[in-house]
Amino acid sequence: MIATDRNSRIAHWLVVAAGMSWLMAAGAAAAPLPADHVDDFAGRPRLVVLSDIGNEPDDQMSFVRLMLYSNEIDLEGLIATTSTWLRTTTNPQTMREIEDAYGQVRPNLLRNAKGWPTAAALKAITKSGQTGFGMAATGEGKDSEGARQLIAAADRNDPRPLWVAVWGGANTLAQALIDVRATRTPAQVATFVAKLRVYTISDQDDAGLWIRQEFPDLFYIVSPSPQGGVDYAAATWTGISGDLLNHEMLGADTSIVSDKWLDASIRKGPLGKHYPHVAYIMEGDTPSFLGLIGNGLDSWRNPSWGGWGGRYFYRAPKGEKHSVWTQGGDMFSRVTSQDEVTGSDGRSYLSDQATIWRWREAYQHDFAARMDWTMKPYREANHNPLVVVSGNAGSDPLTIDAVVGQPVTLDATGTRDPDGQSVTYHWFHYAEAGAGTGVGLAAVKIEGDDAQKATVTPTAPCNPVWSLEHSSCPAIGVAHIILAVTDSGTPSLTSYRRIILTVHGSQPK
Repeated sequence: MIATDRNSRIAHWLVVAAGMSWLMAAGAAAAPLPADHVDDFAGRPRLVVLSDIGNEPDDQMSFVRLMLYSNEIDLEGLIATTSTWLRTTTNPQTMREIEDAYGQVRPNLLRNAKGWPTAAALKAITKSGQTGFGMAATGEGKDSEGARQLIAAADRNDPRPLWVAVWGGANTLAQALIDVRATRTPAQVATFVAKLRVYTISDQDDAGLWIRQEFPDLFYIVSPSPQGGVDYAAATWTGISGDLLNHEMLGADTSIVSDKWLDASIRKGPLGKHYPHVAYIMEGDTPSFLGLIGNGLDSWRNPSWGGWGGRYFYRAPKGEKHSVWTQGGDMFSRVTSQDEVTGSDGRSYLSDQATIWRWREAYQHDFAARMDWTMKPYREANHNPLVVVSGNAGSDPLTIDAVVGQPVTLDATGTRDPDGQSVTYHWFHYAEAGAGTGVGLAAVKIEGDDAQKATVTPTAPCNPVWSLEHSSCPAIGVAHIILAVTDSGTPSLTSYRRIILTVHGSQPK
């Protein structure tokens, strides 16, 4: 049975996945969100960015891309910070220069899509955070414009959670939490913390670890690391383009993250001119907001679902007491944060970075098309396909009750390209999606994976583990089916739809 109402779909998934545990957690504000929690809200995701922009080129690169998705995300704070690489200064003026260039191209962006904020509105939320390094620059009497902006955004009367993307050091977030804890009751602090969704690009000062220790209930995505960057190569976020720097990261197509490709596709027009050349890695910070883009993958609902910003596992990292969204998992059962993906050479690769680079052609082509929007009228630019599954338009995930051995038909009739181009269909089982959320990962087979209609037949409520004799298969599992629809334009653009099968071993009563 397909649940068609938006709220009932998500509620149905939550009930099957792990009862109503997340609702109990919401009622007890001091409790951390459990691994099976799914965010459901109307409207675009909200975001505050903390960036050590000006330290080296990749923050500026990411900021240019962010401007081109400002109609997809409600930006509520753009805060210049320090980091281990930029210890004594912040550079909000660099953000403002890029915002000025964005203002020049906004009229043409409005010819291609709706919802673009004004440059003046972006400048109004551009602030400086802590101007010193790490926790030494925080404490009583050390508040900053950036910390106040973050607090104001979280305090806004809005049911949507507030994402905080940390591109550099986290001490401005730490200062905000210090100020809130000093002026509010424990219950009010818990309510404030419950609103935040933090995604950090490793640990670039000592504030991240302090935050995780002092506020264990805070929703936090991180690949923990020493401050000097020695563990960066292992981090999930390097899948954005890190294979050019880390020669052990194999399988991805390097051509579309090279300066040659960027020169031809991105560095053009008033905004593209602010996109610098690669020094170490292209846009290492971009994964922190890629998952918030409304492309139909909706990975912002739960980090285990996976999407353009990567896929994560809920566990306590080595040396830490509390669970966060991070890397790792159960290697014995093969339920981890790693994806197995076919690389550009046709070989299979298993890695955390693959959870991002598997989408590389799509996210790079999408970026290039949007840069075209800054200069071209609608009729000369390319735009994303509009996906319909089983009569349901939009981008919200669908949930379907299924039974082992009984085929389920998925029908994309009604899908269209707004530019009138032909489209191709690709249905695939994202086998790792949902790992670690307390439910089994079901096994399925797909027929017609390149057709408008596909047939998905569950074969087991759980995938068999490799050799554990004591393992058991639960009676209910889930399988995430992704439909990718790609148009024939230049560059080609892909839109998605996620279908979550709740697989029963027998007909539910």
